[in-house]
Amino acid sequence: MLISEQEERGRKFKLALRAGLPVLVLIGVVAYGTFFQEHTLQLGLKESLLAAALIFVTTYFIFFLLEEDSQKTLIDRTTNGYNYRAFLHHLHTHRPRSLALVHIANLGIINENYGSQEIDTMLRSLVYQLDGTLAAFGIHPAVIGRKYGAEFLVGTGESEKKLREAITAFVADHPAIQAIELDYRFAVLAHAHEAIEQEIWHLHDRIAAQQPSAKNLSSDNAQEHEKLDRLEADIVEAIHARRLQFTFRPLYHVRKGAVDTYEIATRLKLADNTALPPKVFLPVINRLGFGRDYDLAILQHVVAILKLTDEHIAFSFNLSPFSLRNKDFQEKAFATIMKSGISPSRLIIELYERKTHHNLEGYLKTLASFRARGIRICIDNFGSSNASMEYMRHFKFDMVQFDRDYVGHLEDHNSHAMLQSLVDMSQSLGITTVAKWVDKESQRDKLTAMGIDYLQGFGIAKPLSEAQLIQAYN
Repeated sequence: MLISEQEERGRKFKLALRAGLPVLVLIGVVAYGTFFQEHTLQLGLKESLLAAALIFVTTYFIFFLLEEDSQKTLIDRTTNGYNYRAFLHHLHTHRPRSLALVHIANLGIINENYGSQEIDTMLRSLVYQLDGTLAAFGIHPAVIGRKYGAEFLVGTGESEKKLREAITAFVADHPAIQAIELDYRFAVLAHAHEAIEQEIWHLHDRIAAQQPSAKNLSSDNAQEHEKLDRLEADIVEAIHARRLQFTFRPLYHVRKGAVDTYEIATRLKLADNTALPPKVFLPVINRLGFGRDYDLAILQHVVAILKLTDEHIAFSFNLSPFSLRNKDFQEKAFATIMKSGISPSRLIIELYERKTHHNLEGYLKTLASFRARGIRICIDNFGSSNASMEYMRHFKFDMVQFDRDYVGHLEDHNSHAMLQSLVDMSQSLGITTVAKWVDKESQRDKLTAMGIDYLQGFGIAKPLSEAQLIQAYN
């Protein structure tokens, strides 16, 4: 049990005594005056006043108890650690030797991809795991408080060095909690007996120096919020109904002189047949925790179409890394593919991440488990960030799709040279290359001369609807 929980129980017990004793005294007085007198019991003015007083005092103290509990609780309701006000009060009373601030840098991304219940469970587990690690290092009791959603404070009577070692070990041992992978930032300092709030700001400054902070934008327009609420409800309904609209973009194999692969673009159809693009519905889906359900629906629909089309046709489509890393999703995905009887090589999963995943080794093991089953893995928008090159160094990908910016600036000498070097590197690694957004014949000629394997764009072939694709390849 956390020390904050123990102190909260003691506080509630004292509060119960404080509220209950006057009630018990009053009941005793009323009982004596009413039942232990020699004269016959009569409900007169005195008895009525006593009964009214009993009701009033009892009601008042019950209200007082509830109000006191809600206003002066020590506990952060989500994590069971101290809330920020109680944390400061405790540190003012018991001067610590050292302070630490642990920040979850990717909580914003987590909020977009997991439901609130999963996040709350993860945060609560994080506090208990942190408390356990501190205790294992002999730091007990440790005061753990929560300032904001992503910030946790630790105060202890142990030295700064010992606290730093404990938190370093915690971060190393807990890259993921409740199957949610975390990106930690933390800072530790020795308590210099300054104002606690000032020292906490020192910790903030140290963490800010590690990684620039981002500003969250929000709208205060009530009408816009109402529209967003209606749209959110429509999106949830469409997900439950699995109204997915696929468009198939042909990938032309240069050496074969034919199309044998299609990239799938997904839209979500609302009840009024409005088709929403991913940039509109994906943030809503992820924020409400439907991301894995959505990705599984895509995979199942892709497999169903593959069963209706010629065996030489393959589909390339995007799945969220958050889904791919989830073991439950993996089991359902593999079961779906195995049950269908299709060749897994006809499935090409596209990845698009601007930032290298901080637990790269674990993530690449996940991708390897898909690849081991014959499913091909592709990096989308390759070359748009350092993440692409970092993945390429450590993993054998099957396909890369180059960033649109390269194809759009082939006339530029630097862009042309950079793309050529990426193509040469991919070929030397045995990786299939794809250039998208090819609209002009001049682009087609230059890309073919570079040795690109696949071309895609309006200058190559027009996209097909689901019905058109099945009609062409059934």
